[in-house]
Amino acid sequence: MPVALVTGASRGVGRGVAIALHDLGYRVYATGRTIDSANLPAAITRIACDHTRDPETAAAFERVANEAGALDILVNSAWGGYERMVENGLFTWGAPFWDQPLHRWTSMIDAGVRAAFVCSAQAARIMVTRRSGLIANISFHAAREYVGNVIYGVSKAATDKLTGDMAHELRPHGVSAVSIHPGMVRTEAVLAAASGGWLDLTGSQSPELQGRVIAALAADPNLPARSGQALSTAALAQEYNVQDS
Repeated sequence: MPVALVTGASRGVGRGVAIALHDLGYRVYATGRTIDSANLPAAITRIACDHTRDPETAAAFERVANEAGALDILVNSAWGGYERMVENGLFTWGAPFWDQPLHRWTSMIDAGVRAAFVCSAQAARIMVTRRSGLIANISFHAAREYVGNVIYGVSKAATDKLTGDMAHELRPHGVSAVSIHPGMVRTEAVLAAASGGWLDLTGSQSPELQGRVIAALAADPNLPARSGQALSTAALAQEYNVQDS
């Protein structure tokens, strides 16, 4: 049974990825600050973890290594950037950068990019010894173009750069790293914003689709050739004939 660890799996994309990988036969470890109350299948192992606290992150990976003895996929989905999108009745997420609340920088950069770096380092120590594994960083095309929030674009550009440079150093060790660019994903926060008329969900994707395409990518013998790339969920789903629900 292949082993996966999904960070930020209490809700949103991370929760969907964890469920999808579980349904595909993975032994899944799921982390998050509120993971104990998350709506997840009973077979998924929950590890309460705040990934802004390095000792908690280290303990989570130590548990995986001790219990499973391997790690085939790490999905970095820990992210706080969609918290408090609407404040005092106002959609502040789309405000110009000079009016952005500073908590959003911490949520996107510290709880997002930095957490992905620390988790990837922990995963690499397990994967490199086995000369196999995939690190998938959840990102977005805001890395390449403006999508309504300066901090958001900075965080996603940093994530894709992290992916590319990690892939360069991991390549001689048989480990791959990619960024996954979802479309509009129907997370709890996005659905809440849409209910207020702030977002249009036309053409949106389920959180579970992200996990299905990651699994398909991990099973592709040509994965090493794609290491370091930012890959679109929609394109991967079409390529691997993965259906959404």
